[in-house]
Amino acid sequence: MNMFVDQIKIEVHAGKGGDGMVAFRREKYVPNGGPAGGDGGRGGSIILKVDEGLRTLMDFRYHRIFKAKNGGNGMSKQMTGPSAEDTIIAVPQGTTVRDLDTGEIVGDLVEQGQELVVAKGGRGGRGNIHFASAKNPAPEIAENGEPGEDHYLELELKMLADVGLIGFPSVGKSTLLSVVTGAKPKIAAYEFTTLTPNLGMVMLPDGRDFAMADMPGLIEGASKGVGLGLKFLRHIERTRVLLHLVDMSSEDPHQAIERYRQINKELANYDPELLKRPQIVVATKMDLPNSDDNLATFKTDLATDKTLESQPEIFPISAVTHQGVQQLMQLTADLLDKTPSFDSESHDKELTAEYRAAAPEKADGTADFTITKDEDGTWVLGGEKLIRLFKMTDLTHEESQLRFARQLRHMGVDDALRAKGVQDGDLVRIEKFVFEFIQ
Repeated sequence: MNMFVDQIKIEVHAGKGGDGMVAFRREKYVPNGGPAGGDGGRGGSIILKVDEGLRTLMDFRYHRIFKAKNGGNGMSKQMTGPSAEDTIIAVPQGTTVRDLDTGEIVGDLVEQGQELVVAKGGRGGRGNIHFASAKNPAPEIAENGEPGEDHYLELELKMLADVGLIGFPSVGKSTLLSVVTGAKPKIAAYEFTTLTPNLGMVMLPDGRDFAMADMPGLIEGASKGVGLGLKFLRHIERTRVLLHLVDMSSEDPHQAIERYRQINKELANYDPELLKRPQIVVATKMDLPNSDDNLATFKTDLATDKTLESQPEIFPISAVTHQGVQQLMQLTADLLDKTPSFDSESHDKELTAEYRAAAPEKADGTADFTITKDEDGTWVLGGEKLIRLFKMTDLTHEESQLRFARQLRHMGVDDALRAKGVQDGDLVRIEKFVFEFIQ
């Protein structure tokens, strides 16, 4: 059973802020104590945190909806309600977070312990102590807590490996990985034995080490989703060095160069930057007949190939007999020493710029509110800013209702309704709250 999960969709709901309180100071010998209602506490945020012990997004298969706790309500005697604890969700290294509503890359989590706030908790509502003035020394006004953010996200895992093994199916990638690391990938004599990436650590006698990933085999058309296609290609984006394995045991002496070019073509179609990564061509299965002749033909053909900016080094090995394997690992480590590490910040900026979606313009030309009309003739008010103000209004107090009416007038809602043709006595609805419009 395939238990490797590298792409998942989740919902995150941050906690609402606690409501502010309407209260007054009641003490002996203090007949007019004034307002004493405290503020609400902050709602809990949802935070993704990198845990290097995780290797897949498997845990999210059974738990896809995350809700943080709400903040505590304000109390009398000017006491602030307790803030809710943040909800921390562990994710593996190499997780990219995308907002499904906008298509924007929210963050790229590549460092151990790195945190990303994906849904911010709402602030607590203000108590009536904040609304006292010379004209109104005893206000019965308090705010409800701010709603927490809600987001629909896609988590995508791109394995963090120093070295990626690429090549057609059954060229010996899994065998090589099993020889040089402690990994135990599935090995068999048929194509697409490896259906998910395998990761292992190479430890050299000189003390150097690096992570190596065996990727599922590529075929022609992979960049368009053929075979394992894109499931494979996104995992090599973060690798610093590519070991391009080419099978030298074929009866056709020109098959090696044809497959080598096909793989590079698929890399270029997916992301041209991948061809700029340092590449070592590994001639595999050199213990089999025809391999020496095929290698000589391959070298001749490669000399005329202009796919890469510079001619890659060709290194023959046999993973079965271990011929040349140790020398290959030393060469790979030397190349890694000269190759800069993966720059997550610049990568994140590139992705964000690529996927950032422009905010859609409202039909009435304003971003603060929208006005529509139901079939029954009721005018419906919406818009992010307006709904936020509405949810933070305590409608149980008349003073709060009047304050909200003033806020709507200041936003220009009254004038916009008149321009739409609203009449005295028409019903206006904000979510489930309905009131009459009066000129």
